[in-house]
Amino acid sequence: METDRLHQLKAWLHNEFPNQHFDLSIASADASFRRYFRVQFEDRSLIAMDAPPQHEDCRPFIKIAQLFSTADVNVPSILSQNLTDGFLLLTDLGNTTYLQQLVAHPSEARAMYSDAIDALIRMQQISQENILLNYDRTLLQKELNLFPEWYLTRHKQFNLSQHQSDHLQSTFSAILANNLEQPKVFVHRDFHSRNLMVTTPNPGILDFQDAVYGPITYDLVSLFKDAYIQWEEELILDWVIRYWEKARKAGLPVSSDFSIFYRDFEWMGVQRHLKVLGIFARLYHRDNKAGYLNDIPLVLHYLRKTCERYRELHLLKTLLDEIEDAPSPHQVGYTF
Repeated sequence: METDRLHQLKAWLHNEFPNQHFDLSIASADASFRRYFRVQFEDRSLIAMDAPPQHEDCRPFIKIAQLFSTADVNVPSILSQNLTDGFLLLTDLGNTTYLQQLVAHPSEARAMYSDAIDALIRMQQISQENILLNYDRTLLQKELNLFPEWYLTRHKQFNLSQHQSDHLQSTFSAILANNLEQPKVFVHRDFHSRNLMVTTPNPGILDFQDAVYGPITYDLVSLFKDAYIQWEEELILDWVIRYWEKARKAGLPVSSDFSIFYRDFEWMGVQRHLKVLGIFARLYHRDNKAGYLNDIPLVLHYLRKTCERYRELHLLKTLLDEIEDAPSPHQVGYTF
């Protein structure tokens, strides 16, 4: 049975394209209330975004699409908009995500990630203050709080003792201190394999409506410590070095000392992965989206590996072990 929302979308599209036949099919749905439909005509296809206005605001998507297009990266063009009802009509960037292509053809990873690095640097090069929301202490702290609120308390049903709570807050303070010291650029905020499309030019970039102005390593963590696909640490290290070298040549404010940059990358990973654990738990318990639970083990793996490498994060590793009742792994990996 066709929902009222879908009927409303079709009516808007028929008004936009009178006397033109089209077929409508689900293109994708994300972790929010947004849905994307492929509008297939005889000679072309477009994408219709359905963003219910009581839950979503299309204006940030429009603003940031226009902003990122000035960086010469491949983002959807906005062809028509209906902000009252929460509909946008976009160019179609295809139906092959980076994740699908990387799983099917892992030998293409080097070239694909090289393209993604180049696009990320171009976005970062147009960065300016006071254009996007500032990724400040308040927002970073709010994200960290998702971990105890949704992952520990709601999902694991684990109640922190006062001692454990004090240790966790102390760790949060150390994470924030490091990450707030990093140079700032435009941050996509979800620059990973499900939001990058295999296109020409490559990649197509989606889901950028929550972009902010914040720490330079954040998107790099999303890309290489991806919750949906895992790579060997040797490869991640190589790709981070390649980004760092290109970023320096492009004049971006990365440290001239790679060991400092890599430490910043690792600590930003702790920030993101604590947040992601909270978000995945919230998606399950609040929004009835169980699929993300399958990705939690990889996120925990990233988090543990980094906590092992830095003395200041050992208390967090201990807490994770207490929560998960997991043995301590023996292999530590890279440090500088």
